[in-house]
Amino acid sequence: MEKVPMLESTFRKLSEELEALKNVERAAIAKVIDEARALGDLKENAEYHAAKEKQGLMEARITELQDLLSRAQVIDPSKLAHERVSFGSTVVLIDQESDEEVCYTIVGVQESDPSRGLISIQSPMARALLGKEEGEEVSLQLPGGRKSFDIEEISYRPIEV
Repeated sequence: MEKVPMLESTFRKLSEELEALKNVERAAIAKVIDEARALGDLKENAEYHAAKEKQGLMEARITELQDLLSRAQVIDPSKLAHERVSFGSTVVLIDQESDEEVCYTIVGVQESDPSRGLISIQSPMARALLGKEEGEEVSLQLPGGRKSFDIEEISYRPIEV
């Protein structure tokens, strides 16, 4: 069973979602199904079928959240050294070809948002960076070709997801 690294705030948010689905949404959908069932013929009852479909999606989400939370490894990156790239590290890279600076923070799959520079620990870029130190070089095969970067800085910065 593979552990899923995540921030405490993400663990809390997912736990709250799970509790709301189990304790509030389940009852609400059951009520809608009962009301639709009372209307009669279920074959042509659109409300009943829509509610049953919504119930199925909700139960799938509950199962997904239970699995995810059972495998969660909550990590507080502020307590890590960040001398080497690790979970929660913010890494400033310099593209060797264009001299362009890019900045990424390595987070869990659930927190990933590449448009904000938050990359999943499972992404090819993060996997290449993990364990590296400032001054080292990292090369990656990207869709546009091979890219090489110099690691300019590794630090911890508070992560907002």
